[in-house]
Amino acid sequence: MESILNSIKKLLGPGMEYDHFDPDIIIHINSAFSVLTQLGVGPAEGFFINDEAEKWEDFLPEEKMIHSVKTYIYLKVKLVFDPPLSSAVLESMKEQIKELEWRLPVAVESAKIESEEEIQNG
Repeated sequence: MESILNSIKKLLGPGMEYDHFDPDIIIHINSAFSVLTQLGVGPAEGFFINDEAEKWEDFLPEEKMIHSVKTYIYLKVKLVFDPPLSSAVLESMKEQIKELEWRLPVAVESAKIESEEEIQNG
C-alpha cells in the first residue's frame, strides 16, 4: 500500500518531492486520526504518522473501509490546510465529513458483528 502522507499530498496538490508543507500536513493528518480514534475507527490505542514511512495498512489492515478513511482524512486536511473559496463547495465537504463520521463507526460495528459470528460458527 501507499504512504499516508504521500497519498494525502497527492490529493492536496503539492508534488511528492515538495516537502516544505509536510510538517503542517502531518499535524492535520494526525488530528484527523485522533477524531477517527474517538469514533472507534482504527487501533484502539490511537494512531499517528511521523513522515512518509507509515502506510495505510498500518492504520487499517482490512481493506473494506480504507477508501472511506482516505476520503475522510483528505477532506479533514483539505478544510484546514487549503479550504475552498466557494461556500457551496465548503458546505459540500462538511456534509461529506458528517456522513463519513456516521458511516465509519457503523462499518466498524458491522465488522465486529461479522467477526463475532465467524468465531461462533467457527
